[in-house]
Amino acid sequence: MNGILGLFVRHKVAANVLMLVAFLVGLLGLTRMNVQFFPTFALDVVSVRVVWSGASAEDVENGITTPLEERLKTVDGLKKMASTSAQGIASITLELEEGTDPLLALDQVRQRVDEFRNLPQDAETPEISRVSRYEPIARLLVRGPSVEELRPWVRKFERDLLARGIDRVDITGLPEERIAIEVSSEVLETLGLSLVDVGERVDQLARDVPAGIAGDADAAREVRGLEQRRDAVAFESLPIVSDEAGLVRLGDVAEITREPRTASLTLTESGEAVVELLLQRAETGHSLKAARLFDTWLEATRPTLPPSIKLEVYDQQWELIRDRISLLINNGLSGLLLVIAILYLFLPGRVAFWVGIGIPTAFLATLGLLMVFGGTINMISLFALIMALGIIVDDAIVGGEDAATHRQMGEPPEQAALGGAKRMFWPVTASSLTTVAAFLPLMLVGGVIGNILGDIPFVMVMVIMASLLESFFILPAHLRMALKGQAQDKTSRLRQRLDAGFEHFREQRFRPLVTLALERRGSTVALTLGAMILAVGLLAGGRIPFVFFPSPESQVLYANATFVAGTPRAQTDAFLRELERSLQETDQELGGQLVKTAVTRLGSTISAGGTGASAAGDQLGSMIVEMVPSEDREVRNEAFLDAWRANVRMPAGLESLTLTSRQSGPPGGDLTVRLTGDNPDTLKAAALELAETLKAIPGVTDTVDDMPFGREQLIYRLTPAGEALGLTT
Repeated sequence: MNGILGLFVRHKVAANVLMLVAFLVGLLGLTRMNVQFFPTFALDVVSVRVVWSGASAEDVENGITTPLEERLKTVDGLKKMASTSAQGIASITLELEEGTDPLLALDQVRQRVDEFRNLPQDAETPEISRVSRYEPIARLLVRGPSVEELRPWVRKFERDLLARGIDRVDITGLPEERIAIEVSSEVLETLGLSLVDVGERVDQLARDVPAGIAGDADAAREVRGLEQRRDAVAFESLPIVSDEAGLVRLGDVAEITREPRTASLTLTESGEAVVELLLQRAETGHSLKAARLFDTWLEATRPTLPPSIKLEVYDQQWELIRDRISLLINNGLSGLLLVIAILYLFLPGRVAFWVGIGIPTAFLATLGLLMVFGGTINMISLFALIMALGIIVDDAIVGGEDAATHRQMGEPPEQAALGGAKRMFWPVTASSLTTVAAFLPLMLVGGVIGNILGDIPFVMVMVIMASLLESFFILPAHLRMALKGQAQDKTSRLRQRLDAGFEHFREQRFRPLVTLALERRGSTVALTLGAMILAVGLLAGGRIPFVFFPSPESQVLYANATFVAGTPRAQTDAFLRELERSLQETDQELGGQLVKTAVTRLGSTISAGGTGASAAGDQLGSMIVEMVPSEDREVRNEAFLDAWRANVRMPAGLESLTLTSRQSGPPGGDLTVRLTGDNPDTLKAAALELAETLKAIPGVTDTVDDMPFGREQLIYRLTPAGEALGLTT
């Protein structure tokens, strides 16, 4: 090691070349590394979804969920399986053990599902997929005269954004359409047909059918029948009855309309119907590049729109990454200036300059190492880089100060620089290893949390490697040149005063205090133990609160309302209007100008991450509220939510209402209690009783359970007279 250190100290070019390489690799990493919200990691989760329209939750569980669970529990590497049986749909989620090949597990799941031959006749084909992770970039609201007039514009916007490079665009508030065919019972009786007969006839005729190949070799041609209808007018020409009595077409006996599906999710903002486009990026996408593509598209599209079509952007999550990068740059620059200013007070000017230059050198070398070892620029790695700024500075200061001290003692510049590197190498290396050991346990955390937090120790190791590289292979050569020039510099009066003041403080204040601590070892140990006990007591007593995953206050609030099953859609819509009214009232009470955008969703709740609906139904409603940035307001989210909750007039039939703010970090609530049992009624009763008990605890709000009341059923059975007539259920 001494030979390598000496080589870099004595060689005139080696250290500069190494510093240049650090700058170039760092700049390359800055431009090449992916910029995203969270670190890249795979979700080892497989989803199975089966739709059985019209079936009750109990029938779905008995006919689909339970049989599939029995077959899927033998999948290799299965860690946990969770299922949900709801009205008309069965959903099964399989979480795999770490290290399990997800593609092999996906094939096994498909094989197990295919082996189940007793799916209900009316059930749709199972949808089996590996859960992919997409990160939101921004939300785009499209408003116009009506949703139907917005439909072609929204589809055009979707195509344009995907073509420009946006990885995924999810559309909300644009209901799916269907062709409705209505035939009166009198007409059916006259034609001697049933509604089922008409449906089968339409299904047989209105389709594209491949009919094989005609001819051989080069003369071969594919034969196809193209009879698929795309609009209501095209269905009118379908022949329903064709015999010697004549030809009856569908348009002659039926009313055919194109209409949106019932119970569709609808969005409103300020009382107007809107359609929302959620722009997302894949794991390999670049958030800031996607944001620039989006801004470019907006600038090009807005001038081409008619006056009736308006575009509004909100919930721009890419701004969080941009702000964190700006914070890192500002902290780095201000820290660099502050460090150089302080170094100039205690070190010779030339030495302070080269120690300061070491900060950007080590920082860029860190970015280069991150790129080489597959890292990314994300919220977690940026947080770790901000924490590591002090490490970069400390290592350079130690070596620089030791070399300057020995130069003042009369050593030649080369010997002082090389000797400082040799003397400080092992102490600095040992302190760096203790830092690594402090962060190493985060690498042992498993699961999704471990994948997220693992970037912190990874970045710390890269920072320490870069700092050691700069402090012992680049800085000593620059110190040798600086210490040569130092002999020619005249000491200024300011420097003499600073040195004299520091010398006085060290000899007259600090040294006697250290001597006293060594002489009275018992008192020193007692004070140290007392301080440790005080620190533990402050934590254990709750005086200093513990937060597992601290995050800045969010700009986005969520409101989720759930009524009892069977509640009319109009009643849910009326309560959403009440939420809008109470939101405006709360905004005015707290000073106004706090709310930027509020979008209501009729027919679904919104998940904790805000990237999709967690449940759907006429009895459900939700709202997304975007506040002004937290630094531009004095009202905190909790105070705003408490005031909003107090202003809401609770209607009859409301099962639950939750008002929360978006939380960063690991998913899930603050506290989760899992109840297990065989009887759903008993479980629901226990959940309600526990929720009422928890509400009595100070600080507990918005207690919800994931087992809503089901829709009421009308159960019929045949009487003996009906059975005697040959009727069946």
